[in-house]
Amino acid sequence: MSAAFIGVDWGSTNRRAWALAGDGRVVAGFSDARGLMAVASGSFALEAAAIRARLGDLPMLCAGMVGSARGWASAPYLACPAGLGDLAAGLVWVEAGRTAIVPGLCLARLDDPAGDVMRGEEVQLLGAVAAGLAPGDALLCQPGTHCKWARMAGSKVAGFATAMTGEMFALLKTHSLLADFLTAGVSDGAAFREGVRAGFNGDLLSQLFRIRAAALLGRRAPEDSAAYASGLLIGADVGARTLSPGARVHLLAGPALGTLYAAAIGEAGAVPIALSSEAAFIAGITEIWTRRHAH
Repeated sequence: MSAAFIGVDWGSTNRRAWALAGDGRVVAGFSDARGLMAVASGSFALEAAAIRARLGDLPMLCAGMVGSARGWASAPYLACPAGLGDLAAGLVWVEAGRTAIVPGLCLARLDDPAGDVMRGEEVQLLGAVAAGLAPGDALLCQPGTHCKWARMAGSKVAGFATAMTGEMFALLKTHSLLADFLTAGVSDGAAFREGVRAGFNGDLLSQLFRIRAAALLGRRAPEDSAAYASGLLIGADVGARTLSPGARVHLLAGPALGTLYAAAIGEAGAVPIALSSEAAFIAGITEIWTRRHAH
């Protein structure tokens, strides 16, 4: 089986690349820490050459932060609703006929003064639907540093919201009054679930301070503080979605975060459905390649 092109999921800190056949089957692949922040300005062409040295001298489609202002070239955001055909038509070619960057998506409604943006997640979201992993009308969640909640309608991204859940937890662990109490690992358990339920109830800022108070006063074991804090943040994130009882939430996440979000979604009375983010990305990038190649 020979590869037709290379698909690259190029994030801020990590990068995943696959040599793919025209039908989306994986011929070869690798992942590394050569994300956006590890690449010097002006060096992206050299990075692409290094990827080709490993996976073959093939056309390349890149998605993610490589298309940001700090990346190889700025790929404009497309306004929602948007589908795979829109992404294919909006490719930005940085090496003529050789390397293209997939545009991101934005919310640009006149009644929303702030809006929202994403880069890279759109390929996974639309790929999940294209691969039949999720229906064309669904709620999808992508936990991470910046958690995305996307509403799919008619097999397009109709709208989405971003929550800085993961980044807030990282900041609390390293730069806050709580840092000394948040050194233990986080797993789904009694302390995490307690935090989730507290997060549903609001008053997040006061609840965060009380993590320290609970440890100092012996109300909660200090080693449970990290799990409780994680549950509190994820609970606030999930609770803000006002999920209906029995609502299905399709989760695009790795095992660790996926388990935590699934627990919180279940606590909210909804039904989590785990999906493979890798399979979704490969399906999405292959469909973009197919649609563009057809023209």
